[in-house]
Amino acid sequence: MRIKSPAQLIAESGADREGHGLKRTMGLFQLVCFGVGAIVGTGIFVGLSDSVAEAGPAVVVSFVLAAITCVFTAFSFAELGSAIPVSGSSYSFAYATLGERVAFLTGWCLLLEYGVSVSAVAVGWGQYLNELLGGLTGHRLPAALSAPPGEGGVVNLPAVVVILLAATLLVRGIRESARATAAMAVVKLAVLGLFCAVAFTAYESGNLSPFAPHELAGITSGASLAFFSYIGFDAITTAGEEVKNPRRNIPLAIMICIGLVTLLYCTVALGAIGAMSAGDVADKPAALSLIVDKVTGSGIGGGVIAFGAVVAIASVVLAVMYGQTRILMSMSRDGLVPRVFQRVSPRTATPVANTWIVAAVFALPAAVVPLDVVMNLTTIGTLAVMAVVNVAVIALRRRHPGTETSFRVPLYPLSPVLGVLFCLYLMWGTGWTTWLQFAVFLAAGALVYAFYGRRNSCLAGSSAAPSGQAEAEAALTPEREPQEV
Repeated sequence: MRIKSPAQLIAESGADREGHGLKRTMGLFQLVCFGVGAIVGTGIFVGLSDSVAEAGPAVVVSFVLAAITCVFTAFSFAELGSAIPVSGSSYSFAYATLGERVAFLTGWCLLLEYGVSVSAVAVGWGQYLNELLGGLTGHRLPAALSAPPGEGGVVNLPAVVVILLAATLLVRGIRESARATAAMAVVKLAVLGLFCAVAFTAYESGNLSPFAPHELAGITSGASLAFFSYIGFDAITTAGEEVKNPRRNIPLAIMICIGLVTLLYCTVALGAIGAMSAGDVADKPAALSLIVDKVTGSGIGGGVIAFGAVVAIASVVLAVMYGQTRILMSMSRDGLVPRVFQRVSPRTATPVANTWIVAAVFALPAAVVPLDVVMNLTTIGTLAVMAVVNVAVIALRRRHPGTETSFRVPLYPLSPVLGVLFCLYLMWGTGWTTWLQFAVFLAAGALVYAFYGRRNSCLAGSSAAPSGQAEAEAALTPEREPQEV
């Protein structure tokens, strides 16, 4: 139950000290692009067909249900991100409110949301890369080297390549990474807009019947799969130490991203099913390209969509890997993971060793693990983290009532309570096999904490808040705002 107050977390991060390794270079536009870059990718370009297979045309309802879950949780993220603008995201929020053990297990689950999801996203990149190569050159990579294991592949080489490319860009600096993410976000939004324009020219209302062939169970299962398409919006809070005016820009960027992405997803799903029946869309990994090819009668349009998917998925890998490295940096500062993860290069102001370790570790499952296994584990881990965040905002109000924040959760405490319930509802929809895998994963995390994290924690030997907390709180008075660099 050892905790660190919001003031102490901010003070220890050094986020407001001149000359600290991480620099505030991201404005609101870059932050929104970073959020869109982290969200829009494999989920809509690759995972749409899986959601359609479960829900049929009612996949639009599944996307809305997943969005509602995100909105309630986004309110909690916005308040916590404004109150505790550091790199640790959900991990740091739990540390300040629910104690060290819960914080460690939250950080452990974030390995699923950020690290393992990199593997899932990278797997989808190879599928669209083959579509693009086929359209441009007429040749494709061998299935054994490009398809996901279990779907004709042996080793997914493109997945490894995109992870290494993202790591190379990340170690060059956050400014360069943010610019690349912004450019890729614009490209992917333009391509999805083009898809909608083409798909609606062939829209047939008859394709929407029967609307919910598998009824409520199908919609719920589809929503659990569709939720994967929203994973990443909370990555905005991992940039807390590198954002200008974080107390204002973090909550604002979260809300803009959720609204924009929900509108986009529902429009894309409706256009896809309207142009090609749900039965034809289901279980087609590169469904968007196939739809455009069918509507236009040419492979050019499908090639454009494939190019957009390649760019989109690469931007997600970049953004999500960024989030994972910053979370590990925060955990390392607290002594819960090895010190190598907190070292920042004085030349590039980035955690170089941290980034390459993350790339190496998660390139392996990207190369050899089936896509559906990776996606389901990522989804349940993310939902568990979001449930914790909703509980954390309640605990923050009770434990630290005077904490400065520029955003307050509306309809408190109803909103975070509903957020928890929606998260549990979607977790139930992932199936018992995924629950079993998740239980094993949590048990492994508990053992790591018991034998390493608890002993090496910076708060080891303290039964409550650490000494020096009062000084940290005094150093950060309520009137002080984070300064822009």
